[in-house]
Amino acid sequence: MEKLPAPDLPGWIAKEVPFTRYCVDVGDGLRMHVMETGRGRPVLMVHGNPTWGFLYRKVAMCLQGQGLRLIMPDLIGFGLSDKPRDFAAHTIRNHSKWLGSLIDQLDLHEVTLVCQDWGGAIGVHPFTTRQDRLGAMVVLNTVLDAPPPGFKPTPFHRFSHMPVVSDFVFRVLPLPQAALHLAQGDKSSITGNVARAYRYPFRRMADRVAPLATARMAVDRAGHPSIPALDEGAAFVRSFDGPKAMVWGRRDPVIARALKRTKALLGDPPVTETQAGHFLQEEVPEEIAAAVLDVSVRLGRASTQAAKKQA
Repeated sequence: MEKLPAPDLPGWIAKEVPFTRYCVDVGDGLRMHVMETGRGRPVLMVHGNPTWGFLYRKVAMCLQGQGLRLIMPDLIGFGLSDKPRDFAAHTIRNHSKWLGSLIDQLDLHEVTLVCQDWGGAIGVHPFTTRQDRLGAMVVLNTVLDAPPPGFKPTPFHRFSHMPVVSDFVFRVLPLPQAALHLAQGDKSSITGNVARAYRYPFRRMADRVAPLATARMAVDRAGHPSIPALDEGAAFVRSFDGPKAMVWGRRDPVIARALKRTKALLGDPPVTETQAGHFLQEEVPEEIAAAVLDVSVRLGRASTQAAKKQA
């Protein structure tokens, strides 16, 4: 695998992410930007909409020196990764293909997947065809399955499907990346240069396709094209018997209500409930890091036991 040079970052962002940075060709002529730090068993931390790997910087700092290789990719269309301008490019299957290419090229095994928002469904799906590569899961505020009958989409997702007006709001104003603090338990957790860092990848209007296209990937009706891929991911999650943990922000106005549903899908794993909002990596990084260490210890114990049985 050839690691390609990463785009430059302004100094005020670069000092917040003192990690190794590079890009990988993940197919379709697209390059994915990746940050990583540390050595050891891999921890793949997948963000959602409209953030980038910057979201996990505090968690990564908490886990420094713990014998883990912390990998923070930017999904295609986000962060410093390439940004297709075709709305149709943004499907769960396409994002799964691109992320799966990264997993294969980095040759990751016994992966601990940490996922939040769309990083849940997108992060899980590559492992439906790489089941032997996933070792453990730490699930943050996300939804991993298709909604049940009668489910009502959130106001945010209903708005994203409105023609014309949603295009204007997402691509001209631009939302939601200009208002991330509104989804937080502590509104001051995303202000100043932190807020600027989330806006930075979308400073050009032509690059603002992904936030709206990804919002429209959310199921808002029967027969939505995301449902088959969501069903595949959910079936895999139900069958996955590796170590699992959850950290949940109860003050998330978007996904907080999905706690019971997601916990049941995962088979009732340990849950750390917090008063954080949607982007809980900014508010409770220590709690997330603790969950990662917990599943890592359990994964190591299970691997040792398996090795003894084979000996």
